[in-house]
Amino acid sequence: MKAVLVSCFNYYDNRLKFIQLHLENMGYDVTYITSDYDHINKERYNLDRKGTIQVRVPRYKNNLSIKRIYSHYTFSKKVYKKIKEIKPDILYVMLPPNYLGKIAATLRKKNDIKLIFDVYDLWPETFPSLAAKKTLTIPFLLWRNLRNKNLRKADFVITECKLYQRNLQGILNEKETDVLYLTKETKTHNIINEISANKMNICYLGSINNIIDIPLIAKTLAEIHKLKPVTLHIIGDGEKREDFIKEVSKFGVTVQFHGKIYDEKIKSEILGKCNFGINIMKKTVCVGLTMKSIDYFASGLPIINNIKADTFELVEKYKIGINVSEERFKEVAELVAGYDLNELSQMKKNTMSVFKELFSITAFNAKSKSILEKVIKS
Repeated sequence: MKAVLVSCFNYYDNRLKFIQLHLENMGYDVTYITSDYDHINKERYNLDRKGTIQVRVPRYKNNLSIKRIYSHYTFSKKVYKKIKEIKPDILYVMLPPNYLGKIAATLRKKNDIKLIFDVYDLWPETFPSLAAKKTLTIPFLLWRNLRNKNLRKADFVITECKLYQRNLQGILNEKETDVLYLTKETKTHNIINEISANKMNICYLGSINNIIDIPLIAKTLAEIHKLKPVTLHIIGDGEKREDFIKEVSKFGVTVQFHGKIYDEKIKSEILGKCNFGINIMKKTVCVGLTMKSIDYFASGLPIINNIKADTFELVEKYKIGINVSEERFKEVAELVAGYDLNELSQMKKNTMSVFKELFSITAFNAKSKSILEKVIKS
């Protein structure tokens, strides 16, 4: 028996390697197909991993460009040919690119293949610019319909959060579907807890790009800083780095820029002395859960959050941080500055419990194995 896993953006370590292990344990010979282009760093790269095929695709620099669309189209067409050669029994495809949905649905129709779509991003809904969405209404509608039309043709549809299930409700009616949350492998080193209630160490982790709400982050930190001294620890980098640091610093907040850190132990040491993690994006972004929030949760770090749906509900239900908005950032600042050490420590414990229950490898494996068994038996 054969299985093929497809991810244009190489989400292998975050998700697919665990799917591969399940399928191999079930007796499948698994092939993983991805591109040879790093879509974040915008450079070619090579993978030295058994059973992996890297497809050559055209380069692009701008995420909203004809070149990017052509690169994804090229990837999809080449993947189609590879899958025809392999003749798998199971095809597991991560979306976007949305055009992958079309070629996967075509393969399923022409062959005896069980097809699973894993929707880890709603594109173009996630595009942050409201003005661009209005200007590009017709192209975006066609783009969205390309995905939706082919989702109906899968044997099973996975989404990475409940928000996507809600947004696709009319499309997924009468389909086998479920939510499979993001996960993160945690190392054996101890979680460090060196927080203080007298000062606020707050972390921003991840890409500093055009989808984070820099003004809201800066205003919230500025209000907290009026009540208690704030140090912002930045782990990551991106094209908006200078703007981010400048906007936060002008309010007197101390900024420590650590850059990209790949050593989990060093990252854990920084997170361990922080009171909160920043999980704030522009409200036009359609996302229910972020990878940075999973990183925070894995370190037991509560969040200052404006991500709607899943994350908002988790914060409210389990007391793992505080939800902020444009309307209540001053109120949130007073609450954050007012927490005593016992309250902060309890939030950290709550956060670690939520990670273990919902986002740990154990939780992910139980859910993903159940989904795969259901598809195989259907």
